[in-house]
Amino acid sequence: MFSFLYSQEKKMRQNAANWLEVADRVYSFRRDQLTDVQNQRLVGATTAVKLRLKEKADVSKLKLAVEALEGVLRDTGGKIYPQSSLVENVEFFLVAAIVILGLRAYFIQPFKIPTNSMWPSYYGMTSEVFKPGEQPGVLGKAARLATLGASNYTLTAPADGEVMIPVFGNGIAAYTEKPGRTMWVFPALMREYTLAVGGQPVRVTAPADWAQSTDFGFEDVMGRTFFGGDRTGIYRAFEAARGARQLESSTMQVTLGARSGETRVYWVPTGKMVRKGDPIMSFDVLTGDLLFVDRFTYNFIAPGVGSGFVFRTGNIKSPVIQTATGGVSQYYVKRLVGTPGDTIEIKEPVLYRNGKPIEGSDAFGKNARREGLYPGYRNNTAGPVLGDGVQASDGMLPLGGKVTVPAHSYFALGDNSPNSLDSRFWGFVPDKEVVGRPLFIYFPLTSRWGPAR
Repeated sequence: MFSFLYSQEKKMRQNAANWLEVADRVYSFRRDQLTDVQNQRLVGATTAVKLRLKEKADVSKLKLAVEALEGVLRDTGGKIYPQSSLVENVEFFLVAAIVILGLRAYFIQPFKIPTNSMWPSYYGMTSEVFKPGEQPGVLGKAARLATLGASNYTLTAPADGEVMIPVFGNGIAAYTEKPGRTMWVFPALMREYTLAVGGQPVRVTAPADWAQSTDFGFEDVMGRTFFGGDRTGIYRAFEAARGARQLESSTMQVTLGARSGETRVYWVPTGKMVRKGDPIMSFDVLTGDLLFVDRFTYNFIAPGVGSGFVFRTGNIKSPVIQTATGGVSQYYVKRLVGTPGDTIEIKEPVLYRNGKPIEGSDAFGKNARREGLYPGYRNNTAGPVLGDGVQASDGMLPLGGKVTVPAHSYFALGDNSPNSLDSRFWGFVPDKEVVGRPLFIYFPLTSRWGPAR
């Protein structure tokens, strides 16, 4: 890298060492294919360069020896020498790919936190809403993208009129699903939402993992934009307008999972009047934490209570997790709260292990005290419909309930207990499905950057 700082003598000696390395490769791989004369020439030319190096010959003598060796290599090198730059580059990238795959398979694996079930220990995708006039400019957007992984969404009014939002019959903002990518790299399921002004549609497409989040998703953004910060504002407006019989309805082409077809939606007025060209709403979606996972340690040491751990979902036999993952094995990250033989119980907001408040992680104490952003642990008493009639309440640890962890299994909970799909709903994690432990958050560049908690 810093060869431009070297003296002519040092550059030549380094060049000679490189040629000796090539000569050694040719001799090792091709000596059985060469004639006795060729082998003698190759050994002689190689020895001459070594002697010039040993006796610290001047640059001119060393250059002559190296040029003589190069001439012999052209005659004896076959496919090893001369070697084109293309071949050298391909070889370099193949070796690099093998090293990277080996590290990923056995030592370190990159991982993206998809949801906010472990918030605030680890962040999934979150959002930031901008008031009119506060939207970042081009440079601001670039800086936020580079440091926070922030993608900006700004919707502009196509006409004069009131902003209207379509909702399904259950009061949830209407959307359709489609495939896409986050950060232009990671494959992801997307949700497309449609708003309307003056009868003209305005569409926004965002990652489904973010959009469906109770804490930070699209309905929360709408609540902060149109309903004074009430994330349930769209539902309340829907109920009020339906009670007053003031709702217009239409049909919308919707794709949800494997089902596709026309669905009736109801248009809810927001009360926000805009003129053509005005911003309707502006917000950023910030990427979830990107971290490295240690895949090595848990091959020799079993994970302990309080550890964050990453595991596969493929062999967790539960209709809840099958619905949540679409039947596809995924990587989840949760906190381990129970090992084989442990009895687990929740007395809100405290989590108990074997009859005592659980220990082993700062997150346990912070949840027990509802300190800062930690919401406390909650019993599995109610929850949203997850799809296909599966209720999140069909699981373990209801009010007054206990569970004992069986052999070869773990019990896993999210630090964001009110909004975590975890062992309370889909059961135990088989010990063979454990992948590793969170090691280091390398992006975004926030106060969370550094060793994982």
